[in-house]
Amino acid sequence: MTLDAVGGVWRYALDLARGLRERGDEVVFAGFGPPPSPAQRDEAEAVGVLDWGRAPLEWMVADAAGLADVPREIAAMARRHRAELLHLNLPGQAAGLDLDLPIVAVSHSCVATWFGAVRGSALPPDWAWQARLARAGFDAADAVVAPSRAHADALTACYGPIDRLQVVHNASNAPAIRLPQRPIVAAAGRWWDEGKDAATPDLAAAEIRWPVHMAGPTRGDNGAQVTLHHATALGSLPHADTLALVQGAGIFVSPSIYEPFGLAVAEAARAAVPLVLSDIPTYRELWGGAALFFAPRDAAALAAAVSRLIDDPALRARMGQAAQDRAARYSLAAQVHALAAIHDRLRAEHAAGAEVH
Repeated sequence: MTLDAVGGVWRYALDLARGLRERGDEVVFAGFGPPPSPAQRDEAEAVGVLDWGRAPLEWMVADAAGLADVPREIAAMARRHRAELLHLNLPGQAAGLDLDLPIVAVSHSCVATWFGAVRGSALPPDWAWQARLARAGFDAADAVVAPSRAHADALTACYGPIDRLQVVHNASNAPAIRLPQRPIVAAAGRWWDEGKDAATPDLAAAEIRWPVHMAGPTRGDNGAQVTLHHATALGSLPHADTLALVQGAGIFVSPSIYEPFGLAVAEAARAAVPLVLSDIPTYRELWGGAALFFAPRDAAALAAAVSRLIDDPALRARMGQAAQDRAARYSLAAQVHALAAIHDRLRAEHAAGAEVH
C-alpha cells in the first residue's frame, strides 16, 4: 500500500491497514516523498512493514520525467516483500508498472478536479502531464476507487469514462463519544490550500461571538500561504490534539470548495458536534439532512448559520445527534469490508487467470 507522510493519505492508510490486519492480511507500506517523522515511523511500524522509497511525489516535480523511477521502485518493493496485490493511493503510480499483480488505485484527490472546482477551469497547459499520468493509472488499474459519488462524478467529468470505477466511502476511526463541548467554533484543514478556503471562516469570525479556532498549516511546502486576521490560527498540531479540539468544540465548520470526502467532518460528527458545511456536492451527498449548509465563499452566510446554532442550544443538540447518527455510516468496519471485498475479488480473478495460462 503506497502512502506519503505529508497529507491525509497517511491516516487513511494506517487506519485501513489496521482493519485489514484484523482479517489476517499483512500490509507493507511503500512510502514516497518527504520521509516520515520518528513518531510517524513508529506508528506505521506498529501496524505493518514500512519501506520508504527515494522517488518524489507528483507535486514535487515539474514534469512526468521527475517520476520516472516510481514504477521501478514500486516493482522492487513488491518483489522484495512478495506482495500479492497493490493498493495505490495515487492513481498515477499505476502507470508504467511491469508487474503481474492486481492493482487497486484510489483517487483521494487530483489536480484536474481541484482546478474544476476551485478555479472553474481546466488544468493549465504546463500541468496537463498530471492529468495524462492519472489517466494512464486509471487505465492500468484493475479497480479504481473514489471516496464519494461526488468525487467519482468529478473524475468522469474531467477524464471521461473510467472502467471499474467504484465508490467506497472513507471512514473515521475516531471514537463515537460525547465530550463536554466548549463554546468555540473549530475548523481543521491545510489552510494554505486554496480549495480549503481559509478566508471565509476568517472573515466570518469577525461576526461570530464565539472564538473561531482553525487548526492546520497556513504555509505549504509549495510556497502557498495564508494569513488569518480574525480567527485564531493554531498551526499544525499532532493528530491527537486536532481530534481533541474538533471533538470538544461546540460547533464544527468546514468551508471547503474542493473536498473529495472530508475526514475532519466525520471526526467531529462522531462526537455529536453540530456541523456547518459549505454547500458543495460532496457534503450534500454525505451530510444532507445532518448539517447546516451555507453558500461557498459566503462569509456572511457562514456567520449567520453559526450564530443560529449559538443562539439555539436545542437546535445544536438536534444537529449534533443527527451528525453522529449519520457518521455511523462511515465506519472503519464498513470501509474495510468494502475494500477487502475488492481485494479478494481481484486476487481470485488473478489466480484464475494464472491457472488458465
